[in-house]
Amino acid sequence: MNEVIERPEVGISTRRGVRHLLVAIAASTAICSVQAAEKDPALLGTKLTPLGGEVAASADGVIPAWTPPGQQDVGWSYGQIRGQHWKFKDDKPQFSIDANNVSQHASKLSPGQLELFKKIPGYRMDVYPTRRSCGAPDFVAENTKKNVGFASLDAEGLALQEAHVPGVPFPMPTTGAEVMWNMKMRYRGVGVDIPKSIAGISPRKGGGDWLRISNDLSFFTPWGEKGSALFSSVGRLENATYFSFLEPAALAGQAAVGTVTAGEQSATFYYFPGQRRVRRMPAYSYDAPQIGMDNQYTVDEANIFFGPLDRFGWTLVGKQELIVPYNAFGAYDTSAKFDEVAQDDSLVPESRRYELHRVWVVEANVRQGMRHQAPKRLFYIDEDSWNAVMAVDYDKQGQIWKVREGFPIPVYETGACDTQALVQYNLADGRYLFDLGTIGAGKDLRWLTESEGNPRHKRDFYTSDNLRTISER
Repeated sequence: MNEVIERPEVGISTRRGVRHLLVAIAASTAICSVQAAEKDPALLGTKLTPLGGEVAASADGVIPAWTPPGQQDVGWSYGQIRGQHWKFKDDKPQFSIDANNVSQHASKLSPGQLELFKKIPGYRMDVYPTRRSCGAPDFVAENTKKNVGFASLDAEGLALQEAHVPGVPFPMPTTGAEVMWNMKMRYRGVGVDIPKSIAGISPRKGGGDWLRISNDLSFFTPWGEKGSALFSSVGRLENATYFSFLEPAALAGQAAVGTVTAGEQSATFYYFPGQRRVRRMPAYSYDAPQIGMDNQYTVDEANIFFGPLDRFGWTLVGKQELIVPYNAFGAYDTSAKFDEVAQDDSLVPESRRYELHRVWVVEANVRQGMRHQAPKRLFYIDEDSWNAVMAVDYDKQGQIWKVREGFPIPVYETGACDTQALVQYNLADGRYLFDLGTIGAGKDLRWLTESEGNPRHKRDFYTSDNLRTISER
């Protein structure tokens, strides 16, 4: 485990910083070992939160003890700016981190974050009070408790075989794959509709034009229906996705549907309006470039990580206290102006909120006989919500290549937290992208807890025949 922390590319510049980080990892590993050894469902809701996080405060009290967060919004209704109705909207930064003082905070930052301070002029992180704002509905908590000793992975230990859903399969994880499946199965209701998702890619060095993309987008998670069911009852369907390009004009009208079944490569069908044809895209997964994204974004980089686990071996490094994006409503401000938020090298600091939280650290290394553009990756998963909050990709020379940050928020509709918007920095190309946010969209995204007759939350919407029908209307 110490191997990950001590490699030179991590970039901690002082022995003191390394020492602090090793002590934190050692302490967190002891906690993980205790949780793994006990595996007692009664711990959930007592020593552990209902989803498996530690209830106790951090030793220094900066991370407060977890208490049921209750209602997070004040007078909010759909269509209003979410951040303006959060009960802690008046929080002020406690301090800021920049190149001048980053060494003082190195033990609380990921290798990727440290690299951002090196590579991006003027980069700044504003750090706010820690708000443990993530809860879960009672039925999700109950299913999570039933999963202790019940949920299972397949024979290879890579794909979810069975679990009570909606619920966290492995609230006391012992492997990296279990942590990643907890992330995949975090509660989001039956789906998310984003009528106008906004993505942008910064200009090439020496260029001046942003690539702006917007989509009509829907995610469907059939196992998210209220109540209790088995994952096998939905055919182990992890999720289904639909998107249709709204802009740029060159892509407008192109559309796709995709389904991901546990343990299988995703199935994607794409509609080309010029040909009036739907074609299957058998290789549209893993590190295949996403269409329309200027070769800056692969399929499995979406949502911090997306798709099957089978190209990597997954090592559970331990748990750390790190400064991570959290309660980051700025990424979902539909009234903001994209041109004012998107700077040349990063989003403005005011749109990014950071807090100190405990996160699970998982290292992924490409398996023998497999290939991937990023042979080593680190993932950081929030203990309270199982949202992915950060990732670091290394290139074949062992250098930090890409850094992703996800922006989790408490979701008023579900009573849980979710991450949709993310930012990814390509340090080799000197470019970054922002995806799945609603900055400047004018329309909010929406989480739905029941199908409510919505055709996009039905399986037959995500077929090649239906894609052709709706695209040719």
